[in-house]
Amino acid sequence: MNDDSKKEIARLKEQVGKQEKMASLGMLSAGIAHEIQNPLNFVINFSRLSVRLLQELSEAVDSLGDDPSAVIPGKPMEEIREIISDLSSNIGKIEENGNRASGIVKGILLYSRGKEDEMVPTDLCALTKEYVWLSYHAARAGNKEFNVKIVEDYQQGLPPVCVIPQDYSRVVLNLMNNACYAVFAKASGAGCPAAYEPAIRISLSRKGDDVELAVEDNGTGIDGCVQASVFEPFFTTKPIGEGTGLGLSITRTIVEKKHGGTIRLESSPGEYSRFIITLPIINRSSHGIENIERR
Repeated sequence: MNDDSKKEIARLKEQVGKQEKMASLGMLSAGIAHEIQNPLNFVINFSRLSVRLLQELSEAVDSLGDDPSAVIPGKPMEEIREIISDLSSNIGKIEENGNRASGIVKGILLYSRGKEDEMVPTDLCALTKEYVWLSYHAARAGNKEFNVKIVEDYQQGLPPVCVIPQDYSRVVLNLMNNACYAVFAKASGAGCPAAYEPAIRISLSRKGDDVELAVEDNGTGIDGCVQASVFEPFFTTKPIGEGTGLGLSITRTIVEKKHGGTIRLESSPGEYSRFIITLPIINRSSHGIENIERR
């Protein structure tokens, strides 16, 4: 193979890689719309409820006239305190869900506009959770019949870890997309047990000087004869037109080459697949050694 051919292959690989990234962004659009609508619905509903409570309280206060010692007729102090308590709770929910919506927008901006290869100390629990649910809602938007039990286990007190946020997000998306595909394929396949309950388990915990992310599904599993090939570029077990074969290859590149971590697969055909990723808390990637743990 001459140099021109090698350059052309490299160019095509780069182009397909960019198309894969754009496809990931496209898949997210419906998931984002659904995910951001939830907190916005909370904000709208609690705002409306608060307006009614305030109106009720205002009418009761207006009935007092100008006498500061008057008692609100038909409104015991216990009931008034209950209204005030409900208002305080509603305002807290409005703030909580407003911040939730804001966080989703910030996360998407970070994903799409982040500087190339910029390492940022990151709360991996929050970022992982964000993209787990964005992937789930994207899958639901593509197939209304799709449903799966999501089990999350995030260790409390994990230190910030230096990662490239938009790349780490792609890792979570790729693994979640594969897991969703596997459980749906099993659920819709012939011979699936009637009692089968699709489930995806996500765990994030500290293991010594590393943080370990595990994404496990109880879907179709992966045959042992092809497990060694799943991280190779353009290799896919999906039917033609349903996968580019780049998702796991890109994931491995992000984990190993960009973050100095490791990725491995554990699977049993017909039972489960588990992808396990480790990322160093003390970063040893090509960006240099940097201890980002807060001591």
